[in-house]
Amino acid sequence: MATSVCWQCLSSAIPRNTLRVNSTQYRHIPALAFSTTPSAQRALPQKKSTGAKAIPKKGQKTLIIGKSKRTPENRARRPAPGERKALRKRIVLSNVNALEVPGMQDINEENMYDRRSEGQVLGLSAPLVDHLRAVEAFKPTQGWGMFRRPAVLMRKETLDTGKIVDEISSSDGQRTTVRRVLVGERGSGKSMMLLQSLTMAMLRGWTVVNLPEDITIGHTPYTPLPSSSPTKYIQPAYLARLLRQISSANPHLEELQVSQAPSQATIPIPIQSNITVARLASLGASDPDIAHQIFELVIEELLAPGRPPVFFGLDGLAHAMQPATGYTAPNMKPIHPHDLKILDWYLSFLCGKADLPNGGLVMAATSQSNAPRVPALDVALGELEGDYKTRAGQVVSKRERIPLMRYDERVVESFTDKKGTIDVHRLEGLSKEEVRGLLEYWARSGMVREKVSEGFVGEKWTLSGGGVVGELQRAVVGMRV
Repeated sequence: MATSVCWQCLSSAIPRNTLRVNSTQYRHIPALAFSTTPSAQRALPQKKSTGAKAIPKKGQKTLIIGKSKRTPENRARRPAPGERKALRKRIVLSNVNALEVPGMQDINEENMYDRRSEGQVLGLSAPLVDHLRAVEAFKPTQGWGMFRRPAVLMRKETLDTGKIVDEISSSDGQRTTVRRVLVGERGSGKSMMLLQSLTMAMLRGWTVVNLPEDITIGHTPYTPLPSSSPTKYIQPAYLARLLRQISSANPHLEELQVSQAPSQATIPIPIQSNITVARLASLGASDPDIAHQIFELVIEELLAPGRPPVFFGLDGLAHAMQPATGYTAPNMKPIHPHDLKILDWYLSFLCGKADLPNGGLVMAATSQSNAPRVPALDVALGELEGDYKTRAGQVVSKRERIPLMRYDERVVESFTDKKGTIDVHRLEGLSKEEVRGLLEYWARSGMVREKVSEGFVGEKWTLSGGGVVGELQRAVVGMRV
């Protein structure tokens, strides 16, 4: 619809001076330069920084006034070399906060094989604790620090071993040599059985030699043995450590003199003719350079006629049977454990190549917690043990060779045709009577607050997988700690 007012009439009504634009009013607005860049992408002008000043140039000195923003230093003392390992490996054998068990007897020569002691917990006297600590028989995972003083459970297998030790000691004629390998699942008490065997051998006046567990790691000096074919290697530091254990854990060696004075060609230092065996071992412990020569003399004296029986122990047999050690031969190949002279000497007694003239016990314990997997050892021990029956009556077949799997033949040959020579002894769970005795000891020590009833014993026996002592301790005592 057309408007009734024409545009000419409307424009004539507005004054002309109002339509003029005063150019002086817009002179302060700067004109932007011509650019083909879109305005959205055009960079804005940077503002001047009002904060910290720029970094001075090289050689120019400036004065900075303000608080330092340095990070706080960690003033904590760093652990010394070997301190963490010592803290991890330390063994606490007593707890003054634990209750004293009234009426607890100590293990002695009479009750170590008495069947009336089965299921009881017997204590270890202070001299025995010192000797066992000297041979490194205690382990950090055995829970010694939760009780007032060390004590052991007399299980059926312990009494059987005590009977063997007593028969060898009481024999008037030719004494026998018993060779035994302890096997079993993890936590079944193999290391504890080795400790109990060491204890009973010490009670009967035997000479105890316990090899160190970390013998194949390869962090100590070693050297090839001259005139040895095939080449054997000796470890002077380990031999000195072993001689120190022998002199500390066997006090009866201070009364035994050497049968014949060693020649000057054998040992490069002068030695008196009436020196004792303990003093001879101390000389080798103080000087690793002559530890190998003195170790051979000490072993020769221990096996001389008329000497006490000898107990040889080794915990962690799989470490001595693995394909390679941490040591390297001159051809840059790893050295086999059987090429270490100290292990070759021990395996000669364990595998029946050498006998103990005065009788004794050679015992080795396998490990399931920190041991390497050695299929050759499993097959060799399976051939010696054969099919076995568990406590529940289940028959387990022996370990057979797997086709196309490589086995270490040196390990297999060490146990070949040793069916009647080596006794493979399997440790299983405790019986309910033994579990009751252990729970009653824990209750008297203040570690168990519940009443030790028949239902409580059956419950813990079931939860521990049929009386596995390691699982029993973890379920009853370990949960409280």
